[in-house]
Amino acid sequence: MACYFYILQSKSKDKYYIGHTCDDLSERLRRHNSNHKGFTGKNADWEIVYYEKFNSKEEAYERERKVKSWKSKVKIKELLNSLLN
Repeated sequence: MACYFYILQSKSKDKYYIGHTCDDLSERLRRHNSNHKGFTGKNADWEIVYYEKFNSKEEAYERERKVKSWKSKVKIKELLNSLLN
């Protein structure tokens, strides 16, 4: 079963959301963009700007926790910019 660590971006809020899932990424994005309670439910312009594929939920969750521990928008932008180089 494939699992993913992913980063979403809302341009209207100028925010990032970091998560992991073992669901299909497009379905997970659809749920983030639906009107629901929670951080991503307030906007419907979230898009996947980065993801990594893992063989287990534990690995994907570990990567999520590592990136969240940075607590730095700058470091997240550096990660995203590294894709362009």
